[in-house]
Amino acid sequence: MPRLAVYALIVCLLSVAAAVVAFTQGSLLGIVWVLLAGLTSNMTWYYVRRARAEKAAKAVAPTA
Repeated sequence: MPRLAVYALIVCLLSVAAAVVAFTQGSLLGIVWVLLAGLTSNMTWYYVRRARAEKAAKAVAPTA
């Protein structure tokens, strides 16, 4: 798993936790945390899929 994907996943998990805490305390700031969790989730998938595509391209391309 690429390093950027791991960092994005960590931020996603922390923002989900922050959203839960914010909503349990009655704060509407949790909406921002939910949006951040969605963004970082998409970033994680992007970096993972990009790494898989690069790995597949290296496997197909002949080495010269």
